[in-house]
Order: sequence, then structure tokens, then C-alpha cells
Amino acid sequence: MICPFCGYEETKVLDTRDTDENTTVRRRRVCLSCDRRFTTYEKVEHVPVMVVKNGGKRELFSREKILTGILRACDKTEVSVKEAEKIAEDIEVEIYNSMTKEITSRQIGELVMEKLKDINDIAYVRFASVYRRFQDVSSFIDELEALIRNKPGINE
Repeated sequence: MICPFCGYEETKVLDTRDTDENTTVRRRRVCLSCDRRFTTYEKVEHVPVMVVKNGGKRELFSREKILTGILRACDKTEVSVKEAEKIAEDIEVEIYNSMTKEITSRQIGELVMEKLKDINDIAYVRFASVYRRFQDVSSFIDELEALIRNKPGINE
């Protein structure tokens, strides 16, 4: 690290702390030449991820869009905003950890449904009904029956 005061290339780290929910590292440094102190911040740089929509249109990945859909599905359920934010964060981490530059909106929808299925059936069904665009009642009933079949403790 180059000293911002004298330009000397060697510094010593005095203190290191995580900030912003462990997404940024703050380092307190001292220059080994002029003895002046300064602070640096390190943040992970994410490669932009593009979402490929159903019509082929591409747009930048947005965690906020996922959160909005989850919150809408969880409206008037016992799912807290904090739980919804955790789901959106988990999905975002999963997408960035996959190191892919493009993901389809279908894949994102499946990830959201997988997470919602584990925490609240009503939120899952609401999200699935919008995401899968059920064309008739029978396709909606098929989805409900699949949910019931896969739930432990039901039909035993």
C-alpha cells in the first residue's frame, strides 16, 4: 500500500475490522517512512451478472427485485422482513458464487421458490402462482397437490 502523504511503498497494518455486515474490511495503517496514519477499505468487487428474461432481453441482476417479489408473496404471513431479506441475500450470494455472468429469470424464480417452500407454504404458492403463470385452476391444483405430497407429516 502506498502512503497517501509521502508516497512511500511500505506500510504497517495497525488494526483490521469488518464493517457493513462483513462485506467490507477497514484497515488502519501507518507509513513506515513518515509515520503518518491512514485508513483503507477493502470491498469485494462483484462481476456484473446479467439476467436473461423470457423474451431474451437482458438486464443487470437486482437483489432488490428479488426482495420485492418475496415480500409481495409473504404479505400477511408470519414471514418477517428480516427472513425475506435473508432469502434474497442467500440467493444473491449463491448467484455470485456460481461465477456465472448470465442467469435466466427462470433459474432465479426456481431458487426463490425453493427457499420459500422451506419457510412458508402460502408464500410459496403465491410466488409460484405469479412466477409460473398458471393458465387454469387444474394446473394450480396440480402444484398444490405436489406441495402436499412432498411435505413430511402429511398423508402419513
